[in-house]
Amino acid sequence: MLYYISGGQRSGKSRYAQDLALQLSPSPVYLATSRAWDDDHRQRIARHVADRDARWTTLEEEKYLSRLDLTGRVVVLDCVTLWLTNFFTDAGYEVETALAQAQAEFDQLLTQDCTLLVISNEIGMGLHAATEAGRKFTDLQGWLNQYIAQRANHAIFMVSGLPLVVK
Repeated sequence: MLYYISGGQRSGKSRYAQDLALQLSPSPVYLATSRAWDDDHRQRIARHVADRDARWTTLEEEKYLSRLDLTGRVVVLDCVTLWLTNFFTDAGYEVETALAQAQAEFDQLLTQDCTLLVISNEIGMGLHAATEAGRKFTDLQGWLNQYIAQRANHAIFMVSGLPLVVK
């Protein structure tokens, strides 16, 4: 089962996904994909960790999510945007390469018998990126979001903390 949960920054995506995961399982998995880029980002990671209690198992994997055995688990993947950033930077900002690698890895992840709650940002709804790399990434994120949403059993768009069921 694949749930796709998207929205803007601070729209309530993570809270919604975590609440849903706890409804689906007494002991869900939180799969973190972020690199700790700087002090501000480390503080953001610490806030997310503090949001979860002992019922949660936290796993960290920057790129190769399918290497983890998630069989039979309810998994919150937080988040596609940071996961995709890892492919994008490692591919030297080549959109086609990063997209192909991320799609292939996501397809591998979907072969596991687990319930996935995938969180992603809708970054294309905000300001136009000021840099070429930013504009490339916005396009890349949009294409991968479409790819995941097409495969999802359920798609939820978060607006100001409220879920809008899309699919």
